Amino acid sequence: MNPWILAIRPRTLPAAIGPLLVGNILALQLEQFSLVIACISMLCAVLLQIAVNLANDYFDFKSGVDTEERLGPLRVTQSGLLSPAKVRNAMILSLVLAFLVGLLLINHGGWPIALLAAAAIFGALGYSGGPYPLASHGLGEVAAFVFFGLVAVVGSYYLQAGATSTSAWLLGSAIGFLNAAIMLVNNTRDMKTDIKAGKKTLAIRIGLGQARLFYQAFVFLPFAVIIAGFLLGFLPGLPVLLAGLSLVFARKLNNEFSHTSGAELNPLLGQTAKLTMIFSTLFSIGWVFV
Repeated sequence: MNPWILAIRPRTLPAAIGPLLVGNILALQLEQFSLVIACISMLCAVLLQIAVNLANDYFDFKSGVDTEERLGPLRVTQSGLLSPAKVRNAMILSLVLAFLVGLLLINHGGWPIALLAAAAIFGALGYSGGPYPLASHGLGEVAAFVFFGLVAVVGSYYLQAGATSTSAWLLGSAIGFLNAAIMLVNNTRDMKTDIKAGKKTLAIRIGLGQARLFYQAFVFLPFAVIIAGFLLGFLPGLPVLLAGLSLVFARKLNNEFSHTSGAELNPLLGQTAKLTMIFSTLFSIGWVFV
């Protein structure tokens, strides 16, 4: 496989695409809805996700986190497929492209979008790099919840509507939990090697048993959130019902996670990202037909 495909990790991209899909679909029926802005916002999110993946590859190699004992998918820097300089330059290029695309969104959405864009870029760099890497201090899941949940859904809705809504905050929370679950799978798989590297991820801080309980909460809470939104009158029934169908897949993933560890968690990483996309797509289809 082309090393650049390995580097950008396509299986993680649903974490960026799903919330932007939902945020824009929530605004679909607004008079001022713009398909161009929807597409630009999705492109910006994908570029940021690619930048994060490249940053993880580069910074984890430079800090010594990635070694030959790594259990996760192949890292191109650690394996020697690509030089650190090439990966670093690709990361910078992805961030620059995201910034340039983001300028169009800032021009459309004003200073609140500028603040979100700045936070997203710092988050991309600070996840595994900088003086206080979020991933090394148990904040990776929090970052995923905030940036790939709340910021992505509420921010993309705000771009279209010029305001936020309760439905956007609810869906941002729901998808944020699903994307936090992706991060938790990654960190649970790497517990042994992360301990050696001095990382203190959430999985290390709470232990394997509690990590399994957290995963269960992360994949089931989204359904509680949207059901509560329906019962309180903030969300219509059809999208909630359709999104609820993905609960079957969530139960399957939870059962697998409950008795799996180490390298055997690798397939579950992509499947959890797939859950985010399935949930987002089903909800979006339901919203279109409301």
